Amino acid sequence: MMKRISLLAATLVLLTGCGTYNDIVARDEGVTKAAADVEAQLQRRSDLVPGLIASVQKVADQEKDVLTAVTEARARASQMQFSGDVLTDPNAMKAFRENVAALRGALSRLLVTVEKYPDLKSSEAFMSFNAQLEGTENRIAVARTRYNEAVAAYNTRIRQIPGNLLAGWFDFKPKVAFEADEAAKTAPKVEFR
Repeated sequence: MMKRISLLAATLVLLTGCGTYNDIVARDEGVTKAAADVEAQLQRRSDLVPGLIASVQKVADQEKDVLTAVTEARARASQMQFSGDVLTDPNAMKAFRENVAALRGALSRLLVTVEKYPDLKSSEAFMSFNAQLEGTENRIAVARTRYNEAVAAYNTRIRQIPGNLLAGWFDFKPKVAFEADEAAKTAPKVEFR
């Protein structure tokens, strides 16, 4: 009788461990998928930028330095993949955020430049790209939020008992959440002239 109870208890522990392990794996995959979603939206933005540059470049050739900065920032942002080491390495995540922030800053300067040229604002192509870019920025914000939610769920699971034991045995590492860069933490100054 005692053997049966011990065997039943051991079976229950093993089954609980399997469920916990599978839950950790599912959450780990959820983080990977959420990271891929962020990367997909960043790629969408990167794909839109050349068209935006082409439409703006026709009218604002004298602002080549701004367009060059956008092109260079886009190239740097496109080179980094939001996966692998970036998900677990705070330094890689910081470099990724800096590249994305540089592109966002360059795009902001481009849009300010465009506001100086009224004929650009009336261009249908520019307005269309501007709307697409705004929509993409919103999608990126949603994807980042979902990524951070997936990271929080995963990190919580591997820190709770019995997940923390299995995480240690199977080398599940905490993931790094996407954080705003320092410049984004300051409200932009709006001036009307």
